[in-house]
Amino acid sequence: MTTRSRHFRETRPALPGHDLRDATASPIETELSRYGAITIWRALPDMRLAGSLAADVVAGLTSRPKELPPKHFYDARGSELFERITELPEYYLTRTERAILEAYAPRLIEDLRPQALVEFGSGSSAKTRILLDAMRAAGTLVGYGPVDVSATALEAAGEALAADYPGLAVDGVIGDFEHELALPFGELPRLIAFLGSTIGNLDEDTALAFLRRVAAQLHPGEGFLIGFDLVKDIVRLERAYNDAAGVTALFNLNVLSVINRELNADFDLEGFEHRALYNEAESLIEMHLVSKSTQTVRIEELDLDVAFAEGESILTERSRKYTRESAERLLTRAGLALRHWETDEHGDFALALAAIPATAPRS
Repeated sequence: MTTRSRHFRETRPALPGHDLRDATASPIETELSRYGAITIWRALPDMRLAGSLAADVVAGLTSRPKELPPKHFYDARGSELFERITELPEYYLTRTERAILEAYAPRLIEDLRPQALVEFGSGSSAKTRILLDAMRAAGTLVGYGPVDVSATALEAAGEALAADYPGLAVDGVIGDFEHELALPFGELPRLIAFLGSTIGNLDEDTALAFLRRVAAQLHPGEGFLIGFDLVKDIVRLERAYNDAAGVTALFNLNVLSVINRELNADFDLEGFEHRALYNEAESLIEMHLVSKSTQTVRIEELDLDVAFAEGESILTERSRKYTRESAERLLTRAGLALRHWETDEHGDFALALAAIPATAPRS
């Protein structure tokens, strides 16, 4: 028989610039569980969560050119489709990053000796477990702090990991990394991770602002592990986003399904086609949804009609590709120093370990 222990799942506001444990509010939910303590902190107001899609749709679909941020791909269906993408033969990114991480994690953990892992957007947590396993093997593992906009995703990840890592303290933060928020486990030595080359989805100003916020919360001796997809043969890049099975096309079109469901819109998914191409001048892949005809879409919840010309597109994702030089330049501008650069034998992908410079002043 499994012994059940008391488990408190709490949602509290987190104050920017403060340690999460300094935030004051009462827990709103308590339950019994067989696992350790899981705490969910809210750093994103409910109103922002509810209004984010509407605001982005209004801003993006009334602009020229039209665009939508990629974060709205990831409802349950979108997350399922993305997991399928990671297994496609054309999509080298996930398996290459995982292989680098498996080889590098033991050395990384032995060098840093972190007691907590803080991670932006862990997804299925497959790569998370590589780091947690290395920390457990080194005898340093105390806590895990996932940061995600989805409370459901945080709870699911927290429950699964707490089950597999007895005694693990999980402090999840409901928050958007594009906004200021306090990171958990500030009282412990941490490794902060931003895997999956998500940095490539951010424009330069947004990426710099995000990295500067991370740098401001890093303590001496802590590390920031970040994934960079690297510049390579254009044919290989474009195949990775135009797979033969059409899964990426379904993933791209799913954002229209999200708008239909959440905002009572009438997008005809058959009226748009997926297109991904490499912008060599800016070193990035662009994903578009292209209108097959002249049409008007009604978005009832916004009282908005959106007209499309034949061939007009919605830009749904940018995925910047880096070199070591451009990645290091970005980190340096953000106040971070590149400590290690780990890549695969083909130079397809890199994991960079950054830290605050030894001489950097602390505020």
